[in-house]
Amino acid sequence: MKIDVVYIAKLANLTLESNEIKKFEAQLGSTLDYIQQLNEVDTKNIEITSQVTGLENITREDIASDSLSQEQALSNTDEKYNGLFKVKGILDNE
Repeated sequence: MKIDVVYIAKLANLTLESNEIKKFEAQLGSTLDYIQQLNEVDTKNIEITSQVTGLENITREDIASDSLSQEQALSNTDEKYNGLFKVKGILDNE
């Protein structure tokens, strides 16, 4: 099976060197061969499994409680502006 690694790389917006193309073509080919082997395994009488440990999520009751006031939330910051946290800009024009 011929695998178009260049096309796949283009879909992923990757630039590949010629030696990488050959390398990834071989790796992808062996991966697909292995998947083909898995497809040949008879799983007709196998129960579907989505979780194998038997553990279950433990949740608590969702109980509403009081939260911090705006004044309490801002009490440990030196940088405030109009009742909000003031942070340095992350864009070039700020």
